[in-house]
Amino acid sequence: MQDGEAQLDPDVRAPLPGERGRALVEALAAAECPALTTRRARRSEQSGAAHDPIVWVRARGVNVWDADGQRFVDLSAGFGACAVGHGAPAVTRAVQAQAERLLHALGDLHPSDVKIELLTRLRSLAPYPDARVMLGSSGADAVTSALKTAALYTGKPGVLAFTGGYHGLDYGPLAACGYSEAFRAPFAEQLNPHVAFAPYPGARVPAREALAAVERAWSGRDDIGAVLIEPVLGRGGVVVPPPRFLPELHALCARRGALLIADEILTGVGRTGAMLRSVEQGVQPELICLGKALGGGLPVSACIGRAEVMAAWGNPDREALHTGTFFGHPLGCAAALAALDLVQSHGLCERAARLGDWLVAALRARLGPRVVDVRGAGLLVGVELAANGQALAVARALLERGYIVVPAGSDARVLSLTPPLVIEQARLDGFVAALAEVLA
Repeated sequence: MQDGEAQLDPDVRAPLPGERGRALVEALAAAECPALTTRRARRSEQSGAAHDPIVWVRARGVNVWDADGQRFVDLSAGFGACAVGHGAPAVTRAVQAQAERLLHALGDLHPSDVKIELLTRLRSLAPYPDARVMLGSSGADAVTSALKTAALYTGKPGVLAFTGGYHGLDYGPLAACGYSEAFRAPFAEQLNPHVAFAPYPGARVPAREALAAVERAWSGRDDIGAVLIEPVLGRGGVVVPPPRFLPELHALCARRGALLIADEILTGVGRTGAMLRSVEQGVQPELICLGKALGGGLPVSACIGRAEVMAAWGNPDREALHTGTFFGHPLGCAAALAALDLVQSHGLCERAARLGDWLVAALRARLGPRVVDVRGAGLLVGVELAANGQALAVARALLERGYIVVPAGSDARVLSLTPPLVIEQARLDGFVAALAEVLA
């Protein structure tokens, strides 16, 4: 809880969406790309429940209000981006002060002072003293930077990624998207052809078996220069690998002359109970990608790497090889600095670890045989349900009770819980009771 702000229980009184929300959804359907409207219709068919969205108009802390004035508890934190809470006062003040002083600078040509301050701050978070940083606007930007860096450093175009892995849908990350082949298929001829996939380790794939599969995928190939992995699988179903897997995978990378890229876009900045999940697991990846929670609700991302690796970009004397108009935007940098201050000064890493353990235990105790599994790390928690697609219907039923959750896994049988790290236990207790009621 920040600055004494209250966290409120849900208050949902009318069908979702209400009258004003329905009008806005109709306007949305008339204006947005039809792919998204069609997806909602398909989900309605799969789950047997309506999937018209609520329209957000205001948010504060852990609460969201829709266009009809109804109040919800957000257990998604806006896909994890608002880890320090919606509209965190310190973040809002930092953005307002920055907007009054300098709204936009000249990127890498004439940078802002706040960009330099964020670069310095991120360098201090790295597990090695000689880190260098590239900023971006999205998680996909950070992964793209890492993939380009690995190709420059190793001279190898190949990437080894994991089934279930989701790294964004820009062209570089899309080639390594193991979440669903359907994302890659329409663009396959335009994507990097040097990508191999191995199964992600978890309860169904033990560490030894997963490492053997990595070896098989790598066998006979000398073109792989990067191994891209999420320290905990997020959108792919909240799968936590065995503790020894990441260190052994990193050792394999060293033997084969490849760089380990840790996609910490969801797992980093406190979400899993540590600033960097991979480092907590005893690994120092050559490249680390951050996003989502880093910006406190604004779009900013970063690729952090060893100086020796980043030096592969050379010293071009004409044009920058990788840049963007809004990379290192002053407002995003100011928000990121304030969000990092909150995470560190309020002990949100430790709080996430402690509260996450409680939540997993509470869910297991209350739901018992009604679910297949409850698992997680910190406040990244997954509830695996029995049937494919069941998470769609359960998420909708929870929304009607005032709780916002996101289905995960390509088969939509996992509820992904990524609440703001400032959430009070009482709000989570109310959610556990609501989920038990829905599943009953």
